[in-house]
Amino acid sequence: MKTKEIREKSKEELEVILKNTRAKLTQARFDLNTRQLRDPSEIKKSRKDIARILTILHNK
Repeated sequence: MKTKEIREKSKEELEVILKNTRAKLTQARFDLNTRQLRDPSEIKKSRKDIARILTILHNK
């Protein structure tokens, strides 16, 4: 998710997206440990998305 897209969303929408992204990260970590994850870079992408969302939320 791009920073520009994140800035356009409301605070409530960002909190929902943050919750979903954290759940996605947890699932990706579980899949990595059980060798079911096909794209390990998905973990890195999720972590960066979480950081972007938290940064924008703290600025609002």
